[in-house]
Amino acid sequence: MNSRVPLNVLRTFATDCFQATGLNSTDSSTAAETLTGTDLLGVFTHGTKLLAGYLRKLQGGGYRTAAIPRIEREGPAWAVIDGDSGLGQVGCHNAMLTAIQKAQACGVAFVSIRNTGHIGAAGQYALLAARHGCAAMITGNDIPSVAAPGSRTAVLGSNPLAFAIPTDSNPILLDIATAAVAGGKVYAAWQRGETIPPTWLIGPDGLPTTDGSLYPHSAALAPMAGHKGYGLGLWCEVLSGLIPGGHMTWQVGSWMFDPVDRPSWHNASMTVINIDAMTDRQQFNSRIRTLIDEIHAAPPAAGATGVLLPGEREFDIAREAEKLGIDLPADVRAKLQEAAKLVSIPLPAEV
Repeated sequence: MNSRVPLNVLRTFATDCFQATGLNSTDSSTAAETLTGTDLLGVFTHGTKLLAGYLRKLQGGGYRTAAIPRIEREGPAWAVIDGDSGLGQVGCHNAMLTAIQKAQACGVAFVSIRNTGHIGAAGQYALLAARHGCAAMITGNDIPSVAAPGSRTAVLGSNPLAFAIPTDSNPILLDIATAAVAGGKVYAAWQRGETIPPTWLIGPDGLPTTDGSLYPHSAALAPMAGHKGYGLGLWCEVLSGLIPGGHMTWQVGSWMFDPVDRPSWHNASMTVINIDAMTDRQQFNSRIRTLIDEIHAAPPAAGATGVLLPGEREFDIAREAEKLGIDLPADVRAKLQEAAKLVSIPLPAEV
């Protein structure tokens, strides 16, 4: 069994792989940082497991190595950015930096990006805002894979919704799919030979199924919390795709299954709140600490050790991984071997 992989080794390998496709060093570093930062939190479905797929799109031209995100239209507190069919991690990083700059000037900002690649873990962009002292909400859209209550087929994508709130220590961080589960988890469970829970998928008859092999061609993801998840997914579609004039629902491509020379036309939105513009930072930190302490003090249920805030478990994983290395699952290691072959780069011995 391989040992844990040091973060710097994984980040350097991912950066080198991106550069081998012709992506410039800055964008390669940004994309690698986003993927490995996701692995660091233990969210392996959206970390470097995606690297090989992204490399194929870059090599095939579906994602442009020379892409330059550009502002199409803007006002003091908003902007619409064209991602130029580049990597979603690069486009969303650019969009978030734009949103932070505008929020610092205006207090609140809304920036949407259209025509970008698959955005990966939306929470990484929310974390970027939190590191600048801002609260943020991120939404994205995707090709439909999620059924609506009453439907037999997919209606919306597993549209992600994430937020981060700065505190005097680690941010509060939530990153969820508006499906009952992210599609990547279905693939991972099926590849590992694990049984799919009956709450994850809707079969071609509109009823729950545990056959993971049916997804995505003959089954759809169930919406998170029924009509509630369906409504939130629709809201993500509006913020991410409708408002900026981007592709929506079936207009969005499949970055995994489409030809590698085809763009995927993903979209995302960044809503950023500058805390310092609205309240005293010390008072804010004190008040949120009171809220956190109150939640932590809630009596635990039988068999539970206590109540956690969103992100606490992931930051605990990250602290251990920073010291000992990242404990990559076997399916991620296999994908990294695939990535190494694609760009003819030796896989680090630690992987």
